[in-house]
Amino acid sequence: MLVELVRIPTPDGANLDAALSRPAADAPTPRPLDAVCLIHGTGGNFYSSTFFELLAERFTERGIAALRANTRGHDGLSTLVTAKGPLRQGAAFEIVDDCRHDLAGLVAWLRANVGPRVALLGHSLGAVKSLYAVANGLAVEAVVALSPPRLSYSWFCRGAQAAEFLESYRQAEQRVAAGQPGALIHVTVPLPMYITAAGYCEKYGPDERYNYVSFLRAVRCATLVLFGGKEVIDNVAFQQAPEEVSAWRDKRPNLTVEVVPGGDHFYTGVRQEAWQRIEAWLPLAGA
Repeated sequence: MLVELVRIPTPDGANLDAALSRPAADAPTPRPLDAVCLIHGTGGNFYSSTFFELLAERFTERGIAALRANTRGHDGLSTLVTAKGPLRQGAAFEIVDDCRHDLAGLVAWLRANVGPRVALLGHSLGAVKSLYAVANGLAVEAVVALSPPRLSYSWFCRGAQAAEFLESYRQAEQRVAAGQPGALIHVTVPLPMYITAAGYCEKYGPDERYNYVSFLRAVRCATLVLFGGKEVIDNVAFQQAPEEVSAWRDKRPNLTVEVVPGGDHFYTGVRQEAWQRIEAWLPLAGA
């Protein structure tokens, strides 16, 4: 699939790399959206996800441009180009709240270069970032949240890996208290990774700032939340999440919750079915 490589500025002076796929001139109309911006998860990037490649192809076949974009948290460790010089970033160093700047820049670029009707599609942490940015004021036509993990201190404390989680959190707190907030620690819950002590406390702390279930009510646009059937059984970050999200549907009539049977976190072997759920929902995105 041919793509256009672009570099997109954010409101706070960073530059993000992305790949834009435009629909063919003879793509079907009417189109419910002009463009969708695909946001990767923890340590991901715009060029390595075969799932995002498939989704981009499917969107362009429907006449919708697809932008696969890096956030400043791409890869485990990366360098962010900013107006003030290079900045150490990546999953190890990112502050999740900065996603508001990243997504605002990406959406603004799409509106200026493709069309006004823009949706966000995020996977994993990218889904949480999409919901968080919209809950905090970013205006888009719709959000597709694929497998958003529940970043909940209280939930992790009740899970099967509670002892592991609490030990990692204790180490992070100790480093911060010792004046070493930027020290890298290796953690295993909710996933194995290196992260700064301050970053772990900020992302997984008791205030649960990024527990999307608590701020989903503030996401007013059409929203599809999709889970894999396997992950809601096997992974503490997703257990009972479909039920908790569905509880908002009485107050959020434009909220749709779906579970793809047999799907793991990356929808291995069921990606076409995942796309079919998205495709069936698309008319709601443009309503």
